[in-house]
Order: sequence, then structure tokens, then C-alpha cells
Amino acid sequence: MKRYTVPVAGLVCALLAGAVSAQTLTVRSSTQVAVSAPLRDGNDDSQGNEQKVHGHPPVPKHGNGGGHDDALQTTVGGLTDATTHARFPGVGANGSAPPDPSMAVGPNHILQTVNTRYAIFTKGGALQAGPFSLGSIWKNLGGGCASNFGDPIAQYDKLADRFIVTQLGSFSSPFLECIAVSTSPDPTGTYYLYSFSYGNNLNDYTKVGVWPTATNSAYLVTHNLFANGASFIGSDLCAYDRTAMLSGAASPTQICFTISNDGGYLPSDLDGSTAPGIPGQFATFETLSSLRRYSLNPNFSNPSASTLTWLGDTAVASFSEACGGGRCIPQSGTSQLLDSLGDRLMYRLAYRNFVDHQAMVVNHSVTAGSSVGVRWYELRAPASSSAFSLYQQGTYAPDATYRWMGSAAMDQAGDIAIGYSASSLSIHPGIRWAGRVPGDPLGTLGGEVTMLSGAGSQTGGLSRWGDYTAMRIDPSDDCTFWYTNEYEPSDGSFNWATFFGSFKFASCGAPPAPDFSISASPTSLTLTQGNGGSSTMTVTSLSGFSSSVALTVASGCPAFTTCVLSPTSVTPPTNGSTTSTLTVTTNVGGTTPAGTTSVVISGNAGVHTTSVSLTVNAPPPPTPDFTISASPTPPSALTISRNSSGHYTVNITQVTGSSAVNLSVSNLPNRTSASFSPNPAGSPGSSTLTISVRRNASTVTGRTLTITGNNGSKTHSTTVTLNIN
Repeated sequence: MKRYTVPVAGLVCALLAGAVSAQTLTVRSSTQVAVSAPLRDGNDDSQGNEQKVHGHPPVPKHGNGGGHDDALQTTVGGLTDATTHARFPGVGANGSAPPDPSMAVGPNHILQTVNTRYAIFTKGGALQAGPFSLGSIWKNLGGGCASNFGDPIAQYDKLADRFIVTQLGSFSSPFLECIAVSTSPDPTGTYYLYSFSYGNNLNDYTKVGVWPTATNSAYLVTHNLFANGASFIGSDLCAYDRTAMLSGAASPTQICFTISNDGGYLPSDLDGSTAPGIPGQFATFETLSSLRRYSLNPNFSNPSASTLTWLGDTAVASFSEACGGGRCIPQSGTSQLLDSLGDRLMYRLAYRNFVDHQAMVVNHSVTAGSSVGVRWYELRAPASSSAFSLYQQGTYAPDATYRWMGSAAMDQAGDIAIGYSASSLSIHPGIRWAGRVPGDPLGTLGGEVTMLSGAGSQTGGLSRWGDYTAMRIDPSDDCTFWYTNEYEPSDGSFNWATFFGSFKFASCGAPPAPDFSISASPTSLTLTQGNGGSSTMTVTSLSGFSSSVALTVASGCPAFTTCVLSPTSVTPPTNGSTTSTLTVTTNVGGTTPAGTTSVVISGNAGVHTTSVSLTVNAPPPPTPDFTISASPTPPSALTISRNSSGHYTVNITQVTGSSAVNLSVSNLPNRTSASFSPNPAGSPGSSTLTISVRRNASTVTGRTLTITGNNGSKTHSTTVTLNIN
């Protein structure tokens, strides 16, 4: 690992509220690199340091809050014009808390992480892999990453069509950050594995953003840093070399700027397909009436030339942290209060490039009268500019219910949705969301939607509810919102469950027509001529599709090969999945040509397709082999008088290859000798075995001699009969 630090000149560590903190540049490279086993083959063992409850010390903030909230929305907005789509359960309790649900939404799959498990689902809710131990992803890397330390984040890199998973690698020095990047678009396949060391500083509360710029493309990462895992010292604002990590490079670079005595930063995270044209953005609420932002321009070719720029502080309506940053969330049927994590912005800082302007949305939890509400912001900037300013803000608290632990996102039409937890003395913690369309009055959200009502409250003295939830935009249409959060299926502790829900605003394009998708697993087969293999085709219903799908092998099956689907027609359940098996058999009526082809599987005559890369290799060359015989052959015998000699003829026949054969003979009588000419013998070829008998040799009748040939890898023998007069 290379690691060096450079103090950044011109910035003084200030103790006064709102002053800019000192920066230090640190450059690291991965300490370890490996490739995982396919995630579909993960395991559910719990070995390692699975954390039950780990604390996050409060992130210190400055300024005066409280008083009247000028952004408070105290009435429910108009009806939300959105359609609910898929709803299904996610990973459940596993002995760790808090669950910290996160997810990556791809074209066909959802990869969910919690403390300390992962699972992969179709968008219809069919389980494709897991739940498996989170640490098992890094099993081939070993060390702390192969254990279960949690704080996981799941991400989908749309422009690269890859999945990313991260987790902490240790709760003791050296502290680690573990990152896995899929080697293909298949989230159930293999991943490039990386480990980065933070030495004696705990890299807590990791958050990840995808930032695929044309130059210095990066994965943006933030950490709250704690010296020796105890004393808060500041935040790391980092950029990882995305290009290198996507290619499985041996030593990708990480460029970090440490901001002393300041924390709670989030990295910008791209939604949509239009890449950002500006450096990576980072934000926190710096005071109780302002947001602070930085931009990071990494230079992976010359890391010391990287720059972090303070973009100033943006004034917002003053607020007080929810529960003073601690616990005050009530629940039905118990006096146990829950933590609010009101001392920081909540993941994500969702960014979108509309070409004519840029927008970012983010939220956090604030005091709202006698309860807690969700404070949210939309920041805007001109095209290709980092000069973001506050466009609108609101505090959603239409009644006495406590709302917290939110996650916000914006679709391609500019619709905003925020998912969150909701609880009060009269209800168990449940999952809700509220949203708005661009035509709504600024600073307001529409009617609230209950995604799932809680069935229990968290008890047993466990106040820690969660650290973050996840609102994502479906990359398939750039309109559908996906949200995952936690709830209690019954009163108890460490018995949480998670849930998925998706919805779409009518204003974001026409409602999607019922459709289906096809995916293959595995996506590649490597066979030797004469052997066979198979791949599973998964047909997934989208938007209520429930019709029959005819499957055919459209192209790519090599000559002298059969590629057979069984069954050839499938009907997926509504918003579910079903499968068919592709069986490939080589050397049918001839020899399958060696090489690589793409076997294309078509659904309903080409409406949708998927492919399996088929590589056929010739068998290795045969090992040279031969047969051996000699004459005269038994029962005929060679008869030799004393003080004379006789001859056998040894014949070598080539079976495969061509190599010389070394000859020997055993079981000779006393006072006789033998020689071969030639020795070694050619293959094919022959040799003459001469037996010489001395004058005082004993009489022998029917003596069996063994003639042995060896070419280095094969040994064969034959026998002859000897008489001595």
C-alpha cells in the first residue's frame, strides 16, 4: 500500500462556529486485490466479528437553532398521482443491529445489504441468491474484510452496468474499507475485491456515490473518522479510481481529503444517464441554519495535483436537530424511545443532470413542534457549474406523527419522493413516503402514502433504530422509485425485518406497458469438445406481465452442437419470475469447432433477448501410447542349447503420439544374459532380443520371461517362453 499525506496550505483549523476546517490530502492504494466466488454461491455462516450494536458518536455541529421553522409544512398536500408497483419483503433479522438497509437497483435485479447479510432479488421479489453472510463476499480476499463488520452500502453503476458493495473491514487497527465491484452485469456473479487501510483511524459511517465524469471518473466516498476508534477527529472526503476498479486493476488509487473537526458529509450520487460535467460534490449541514459544500477534483495520474474546493455555505431555514441528535421517537405499547440520528444529513445526496440545469436533493430529521419531521432540500446550479443554490426546502410534519430516517431521490421528470420511518405513541414504526411534482407549490410534498404499517415496536432496551435507508431510481425507465426500510413484525429486539416497495409518478412518461425480461445464469459456459453444460434462463414479469413467453435459440449455436431449451414456453407469475434450462451438447454428428460464440436466446420472436458466451476448447493432445508383443509367442517357446544364443522379435505398435520405447526383460534364468537391439526401440518399430546361455547353465523348461516397454508416461509388458537344453 502506498500512503502519503499532504497538508493543504491556506486553510486554518478554526474553532469558531462555521469556520472552514483544515484539510489534509492522503493518497492510498489497495492493500489487497482478489476476485470473489460467484455471489450466488455465498454462504450463510456467521463466523467473524458480527457486531450486535455498534455506536456512532454524534457528529458535532454549530450554531443556534430552534424557534419558528420557516419551512414547516403542517398540512397534508394534495393527492399523490403515483402508481404503486412491486411490494415484497427483504432480508430479515440476523442477530445484528441496526439493520442499515441499502440496495442497488439494476435492470433486472435488486441487490440488498443489511448488517450483516446480502441477498439478490428479481424486481418481482423472487430470491436469486442469499441471504448470505456479508463477509463471504470477501472470503477470497481474507483478513478483516472476510468478517462481518457491517455499515454496508450497495450501489449500481448505471453507465458501467456494474454493482458495488462496501462494508467496514475491522473495529480495531488497522481499520479497513472493503469494496467489491462486479466483474459483469450479473450481480450474482464474481466481483473484484479491494481492501483499503485507514491505519489507526476508524472509517465509520461510509457513504458511496457514483461519479462517472469524462476525466478522473470516480466512486465518491465519505467517512467519519475516529482516532483509535474512539475520538472523533473529522471526515474523509474521498475519490476512488473508478476506471481502475472496474477493470480489476492490481492497485487502484484512493484520494482523500480529511476535514478536521467536521463530519456528517455525503457524496453526490448520479441518477439518470447524463454524466456530470463537474467535480464530485460533498455536503453536510454545517450549522443549524446552513449547508456546507465542497467539490473534489481528483487527479489519479498525479494525485498530489488533486484539489478540494470549499464552495461556501448555503443559508437554509433554521432548525433544531431531531431529538437534539439523540433519542426521542415514541412507539406504541412501550416506553422505549428510538434514536433519530438527527445530527447528520441522511443518505443520499441524489444528483441529476438535466442538461439545462443540475439538481441535488437531500434530507435530514428535525424537530417539528412537539414531534419530528423530515427537512428536505432541492439545490440547483446552471449547466456545468458547481455554483449550487437553494431552490426549495420544506419540513414535512403534517401531524403529530414522528417522521425520520429519510432517503430522497428525483426522477427524470423532476418529481421528488422521500421515504422514511413513521411512529408515535399510537402506532408501531412503519414505512411511508411522500412526494411532489414540479407543478406543486415550492417547499411542499403531496399526500402521504403508507408503504407498510408496522406490526410491532422495538423493545428490550434497544434504542438504535437504524443509520440509513435507501431510495433509488430504476435504471430501466428512470422513473420508478424503489424504497427499502425496516420495521418490526412483532414487539421485540433484534427481530427487525425489511421491505421493498416501488412506485411511479404519472407525470414521468406514460405508464409502462406490461413487459418481461430475460436473463441468463451463468452468462458464460466453457466446454471441452465432447462435453456439455447448461445455463438457466430467468424470465421476469415487469409491470404486471402475465402472458406466455416462447423461448428459442435465435443464433450462435455452433455446428455439430445442440442447444436445447426446456421448457420452450414459460409463463411468469405477475411481477414474478420463472425459468427454463438451456442445455448445450457438443460433438453431435461431428466435431464441434473450437472457439467462442454468443448463443442468443430470444423471447417471443426477439421482443427481448439474452445471451450466453459459449467457449469450446479442443481436448488436450493425447498422451503418447503403444502396444508391445514378441515372437515366438506362448505356448510356442524359444529353445536354446547351452553355450549358444537365440532370438526373440519384439514388436512396438504406435497407438497415439510418437516416442521411443525403452525395453527390459525380467525373470532370466541363472547364467544367462539378454540384450536388445536397438534399445530404445522406435514407435512403431521392432527390436531383437538376444538371449545368451553359458555352458554351465541349468536345464530350463517353459520358463516365462517378461518383456517390458516404457516411454516415460506409459508402461506395457508381454511374455515369452524359454527352454534351455
